Amino acid sequence: MADNGASNSQRMWCSIPEKFQLHAAMLALQFGYAGFHVVSRAALNMGVSKLVFPVYRNVIALLLLLPFAYFLEKKKRPAINLSFLVQFFLLALVGITANQGFYLLGLDNTSPTFASAVQNSVPALTFLMAALLRIEKVRIDRKDGIAKVLGTACCVAGATIITLYQGPVIYSPTKELHDATPVLLSLGDANGKNWTLGCIFLIGHCLSWSGWLVLQAPVLKKYPARLSVTSYTCFFGLIQFIIIAAIFERDFEAWKFHSGGELFTIMYAGVVASGIAFAVQIWCIDRGGPVFVAVYQPVQTLVVAIMASFALGEQFYLGGILGAVLIIAGLYQVLWGKSEEAKFAKAAILSSAEHGNNRTSSQSKTLTQPLLPPSENV
Repeated sequence: MADNGASNSQRMWCSIPEKFQLHAAMLALQFGYAGFHVVSRAALNMGVSKLVFPVYRNVIALLLLLPFAYFLEKKKRPAINLSFLVQFFLLALVGITANQGFYLLGLDNTSPTFASAVQNSVPALTFLMAALLRIEKVRIDRKDGIAKVLGTACCVAGATIITLYQGPVIYSPTKELHDATPVLLSLGDANGKNWTLGCIFLIGHCLSWSGWLVLQAPVLKKYPARLSVTSYTCFFGLIQFIIIAAIFERDFEAWKFHSGGELFTIMYAGVVASGIAFAVQIWCIDRGGPVFVAVYQPVQTLVVAIMASFALGEQFYLGGILGAVLIIAGLYQVLWGKSEEAKFAKAAILSSAEHGNNRTSSQSKTLTQPLLPPSENV
């Protein structure tokens, strides 16, 4: 009976068009990441150490990734050598240690909504880094190149406004919410913290994330096993955090769980934000493409704002809203530019192919038909 129920549910899921599956998966992913922002802020305000938190998070993530990396990539994984280990170590230093460390320091001094808003600048910063390193080509004589440059400028301007201008409070939770949830509200806005310093840390987090994405490209060309690369990176990041925590976190009590809430936040970060989210994101990138995945990023900011307002009593400031609007506008300009660039590249390939076919047809008159219809794009 159980097998019949499982097979029926599988058939029902398969009967849903892949386009709707992708949209449902991306919405679920944004809710998962949004919850991570709120849960992480709650963990910090409950007293969880900023050094112990990433140690436990990466332990859980590594335990989830290792079996999949070992079994799924057993045949295509190249032999390991010292050069690869050094590259994995550097990837971990940028993508795990600096990335997660700056994020927690920034979140501790700002709020979940603005942490999520600043993260929307990652695609533009990644493009800027790739362009400076000559990995990405910029054609300022075409509309796609102009869009990418303007989008990057918008993202930088938005991040600058968020950092330098907080502004007046635009929205504050109602009095009823303040009276009903005093415990939750104590976990809300970072009153008395350094907002500017927090935003600088968040920009460092985005720069680290972008650098990690850019540096991954040459590594994956030599070591084309994404799960294994991620597992090695997570392992070295865990080692780095353990060393840092052993030096700077001498209080043994910081390594203990003092409440179920603390345990829940760490489990959520490791299982949902690192394990499940990574698997869903890989599937969505494989089926829908990286642009499709990146377009959903601003949805996360909206969900975080709603969650943080109801759960943490977070206030919204004018500077943060203006900066978020600029960052999201810049994100879509960069994504549009990338989409147009892909169209130019596809048109060039088709043009060269047609030119080659014309030359071939003049030599040999054979009738050919496609065996398969063209696939639909999501």
